[in-house]
Amino acid sequence: MRVAAIGDLHVQETDEAPYRDMFVEISNHADVLLLCGDLTNFGKTREAEILADDIKSCGVPVLGVLGNHDYECGQPEKVAEILCEGGMTLLDEQAHEIDGVGFAGVKGFLGGYGRGELAPFGEPIVKAFVDEAQKEARKLENALRTIRTDRSVAVLHYSPVPDTLDGEPEEIFQYLGSQRLAEPIDRFDHVKAVVHGHAHHGTYEGRTPLGKPVYNCAQFVVRPKFGRPYALIEV
Repeated sequence: MRVAAIGDLHVQETDEAPYRDMFVEISNHADVLLLCGDLTNFGKTREAEILADDIKSCGVPVLGVLGNHDYECGQPEKVAEILCEGGMTLLDEQAHEIDGVGFAGVKGFLGGYGRGELAPFGEPIVKAFVDEAQKEARKLENALRTIRTDRSVAVLHYSPVPDTLDGEPEEIFQYLGSQRLAEPIDRFDHVKAVVHGHAHHGTYEGRTPLGKPVYNCAQFVVRPKFGRPYALIEV
């Protein structure tokens, strides 16, 4: 299966059909389109409606997750509802299967990597922060556990590994993802690829601790590498 993936579309209220032509193009080159979060710029209703109209032009299944920008206006449920009405399948609590390939996804969260990973110690607000990161990892694990196919793709917004953050200031790595997301990915042999966005100045390809390929599909990373804003991945 050929999968197209793009993150960080950042649709604005003033845009006019910003991705319609691209979605038509993707329909001719891929079997599935994955959207890796930050689909809107501020999580506004009109931004979601503009993107939903463009999604209708896509001739292949569209699956995706929300990003932190999609939460900015405090109505992520409304953003998700509008995008789903346009034809996107939201990956969050439930996995999805297409032609023998499973797809599971969550937004993910912050938290850091290695010695820089935030621990649930001290103030209640720190423990609540870490609990959010753990909750996202648990949701991903639960969705991956339901997949019964030999091949699957994990779809995220935040990165599960530091490799794909190379190019960003190291001081902000902890705000770009969490290693807790890599743990469920490495737990299931059927996961063959991971896609994410968020890190605009990162690196395209990395690996989980057990060697699973991870692709940073933020359009700002993909375009300089391939001359187009979306990645094409064989699964």
